[in-house]
Amino acid sequence: MENIVSAQNAKVKRLKSLREKKAREAEGQMLVEGEKLILEALQAGLGVSELVVDQERLQSFEGLIRRLDQAGARIYSVPGRILEAICDTRTPQGACAAVNLPAPMEEERMPDLLVALDGVQDPGNVGTIWRTADAAGFGGLLSSRQGADLFSPKVQRAAMGSSFRIPCKTVSGLEETLFALRQRGFEILVSSLSGTDFYSRSQMGSRLVLVIGNEARGVSEGVMELATQKLKLPMRGGAESLNAAVAAGIMMYELTKSI
Repeated sequence: MENIVSAQNAKVKRLKSLREKKAREAEGQMLVEGEKLILEALQAGLGVSELVVDQERLQSFEGLIRRLDQAGARIYSVPGRILEAICDTRTPQGACAAVNLPAPMEEERMPDLLVALDGVQDPGNVGTIWRTADAAGFGGLLSSRQGADLFSPKVQRAAMGSSFRIPCKTVSGLEETLFALRQRGFEILVSSLSGTDFYSRSQMGSRLVLVIGNEARGVSEGVMELATQKLKLPMRGGAESLNAAVAAGIMMYELTKSI
């Protein structure tokens, strides 16, 4: 174990840089905070190259340190102020790690149940939808480049480890990807405030993509044109719409119930 006491240390700077998309793409790694998520990444088979632990809490992380040391990770102990400088959260959970990014989902081998994000920008929404997709039984997540970065610390905290189990792919052309999936027999279900009542939807097959649009603008015109069904949740009270993650969760659970 190496003890680091300076925030100017090159290793500290590299780890801190993983909070930024450019560095994550260059390094092929992301920053994962907290023992629970680090262990979930390990369980999912993702490589962990470095572990940073608050030097005042080493005893609390003995098991994690031993396990990662045996796996060949480099272990650093640091003062709390340096851990705070590395992590994205104001009050870190005592440990963080550099974890290899999961391999992107292969377009030729897409699972039968997909959720696609058309410009969803709030990291909390993206992570929550990812986590809910995992819970509801969806097999993969697609996102356009206009949305939040899937491996930002905020998205990963909201996903709560589901990103390690449910594969994803960020695509430069969501329209092209959805068109190809439709050609292969996938239903393209698009959330739309002007759509048909979700509970009156037509019968569908077992292969589908549920598209969730941008929080302010909704689904883009090009994607909307690819829809096999445009659906909306009924608003029985005074609210005009639902939060994107809440709407996605309701629809994902209902869709898996009928398949």
